[in-house]
Amino acid sequence: MVIAIDGPAGSGKSTVAKLLAEWLGYLYVDTGAMYRALTWKALKEKTDLKDEDALTSLSRQTEILLKEEKGKLRVFVDGKEVTEAIRGESVTNNAFYIARAPSVRAELVKQQRRMAKENNLVMEGRDIGTVVFPKAKLKVYLDASLKERARRRFLELKEKGIKTDLEVIKKQLQARDKEDKGRKVAPLKIAKEAFVIDSTKMKIEEEVDLILRKWREKYGATKSGT
Repeated sequence: MVIAIDGPAGSGKSTVAKLLAEWLGYLYVDTGAMYRALTWKALKEKTDLKDEDALTSLSRQTEILLKEEKGKLRVFVDGKEVTEAIRGESVTNNAFYIARAPSVRAELVKQQRRMAKENNLVMEGRDIGTVVFPKAKLKVYLDASLKERARRRFLELKEKGIKTDLEVIKKQLQARDKEDKGRKVAPLKIAKEAFVIDSTKMKIEEEVDLILRKWREKYGATKSGT
């Protein structure tokens, strides 16, 4: 069983996917964390981010492990925890190099599909319902206005003690949207048969409840997919 959740940066995919996975007893997978993890390693090893062959080679030599403990997703690269490190500004600003490289994405997609062979999944990203799992049991496209997404990201960073500017965040999200939707490989778009949710004026609990209702309508699924 796979529930695919796609959407732009700041739309709340991670929070919704985590809660949904917890309720259903499924494994939560943040594919964005995988791209960030590989970006972190590439920066650490000073790999040329414009050299697709070098990045592909790096991806094949890198072990990325996602673990969920007590409601928190922990990310490991070659055995080293990088959960907080991959959220740094340098990683954020350079992850698009990894995301736009076809052969690198192909390697990570292989890893993502392997996860589904052993687990029921709630997987979120930008191409889950269109590329990774085009036959997912339920596809969700989660969106929100640019203003609201910027506000959420601003509050998230503020809670972590990171000083920033709301307008700067808004411009960064605009740039990210343009990159995600305009790239040649696996662009961000609404998957066929996706359940579209505009969460601009919704609470997280309302979003999760809406998706669960849709899930029950289709499959009558409750916790652990039973």
